[in-house]
Amino acid sequence: MTIGTYDGLHLGHQALIGRLTAHAARLGLPSVLLTFEPMPREYFAPNDPPARLTTLRERLAILRSTGLNYTWLLRFGEGLRNLSGQAFAEFLARDLRARLVVVGHDFRFGKDGAASAAMLAAAGERLGFEVDVLPPVMQGAERISSSAVRAALLGADFGRARRLLGRPYSMRARVAHGERLGRELGFPTANLPLGRRRSPLAGIFAVRVHGAVAGALPGVASLGTRPTIGGTEALLEAHVFDFSADLYGREIEVEFAAKLRDEERFATLAALTAQMQRDASEARRILGALRDIEGPD
Repeated sequence: MTIGTYDGLHLGHQALIGRLTAHAARLGLPSVLLTFEPMPREYFAPNDPPARLTTLRERLAILRSTGLNYTWLLRFGEGLRNLSGQAFAEFLARDLRARLVVVGHDFRFGKDGAASAAMLAAAGERLGFEVDVLPPVMQGAERISSSAVRAALLGADFGRARRLLGRPYSMRARVAHGERLGRELGFPTANLPLGRRRSPLAGIFAVRVHGAVAGALPGVASLGTRPTIGGTEALLEAHVFDFSADLYGREIEVEFAAKLRDEERFATLAALTAQMQRDASEARRILGALRDIEGPD
């Protein structure tokens, strides 16, 4: 078993899961990832939650390709929050029947995060399970972490984010009906509500859209509140170039390739439309250049 929020499922997380599945194969036991919803940091700061790299749906989609046998989801609330480190270790041994637990070097657990990986190892000796503590996983001189990925995205450094994640950064959701304003302006969009998720990104981006057809399709996307029309809730709107099929109800994935600009408020819809045309032209140019560098999908 391994335990954590696993937000982003970056290369450090993947190393933990790799160690876990290797132990499971050696011992002839199922591998289990224990995670939480909401994430503890969201629970502790509901009015100012940290930016979330992955929704639960996105985490589960990524985990399907890791060789993991089970994901065990616990609702994080007052009960879990107030468990002491000893009580949580007993829960692992008694209720979950853990034989071996794999955690990172900075793993904290128990009430107020007072217990460490070393304390878990000591508790495991008493309760009958082993603990394997993974050292920091590095990308060059940088320690791989969810915080480092958030910092890369905040700076629109998608190359750095890709190196830390081991894949391009993307968002996945089911396409919802919108106000059809984009269609009226000549830019029909697939609308992906963010729900309660606080995004690590905002602005206008060159993107690739997966899930509409067999391969990736180029496009341009807006992620923000749409101030020109008085919007208040964050929404991801992706316009796929030269594509007219109906995507309503489809689950698609929007991969971020480059940031074009920050979101801004325009005085008129005509001014907004003119800027959208410039954005689309710039996104085509950037994606074409990236395709020449990276090669076809």
